[in-house]
Amino acid sequence: MTKILADKPLVYACSGCSNVAQLANDVALTLDRTGVMQMSCIAGVGGNIKSIVKLAKSGRPILALDGCKLNCVKQSLALQQITPTWHIELTQLGYKKQEQVDCDLADSYRLLQYIYQTTLHTSLSKLN
Repeated sequence: MTKILADKPLVYACSGCSNVAQLANDVALTLDRTGVMQMSCIAGVGGNIKSIVKLAKSGRPILALDGCKLNCVKQSLALQQITPTWHIELTQLGYKKQEQVDCDLADSYRLLQYIYQTTLHTSLSKLN
């Protein structure tokens, strides 16, 4: 793993069936694809896959994005005695959980803006 990648926060996201689950996943992918964070696999953490658990326990800052009050991401990390640096539950931010409804670009933008304002300014200042 390169030093640049190793310095980035990790992001784990819900990927369930609801709109807020998919919003969490979409935003995590955006953070990964734009090079701001490294997305890792929450199913691998919950499934106790050694290499994935090792990454999660590496000491890097972790953003856990949960769609709803079930907090599956946070609970999966807790199974490995990992507490995320930041935990965001989308329904607590006012997003309404709906089945068979897609999130829209405006929702993604608002969530990304929230993440940048509340989490990334802290970790990015440490990277520079």
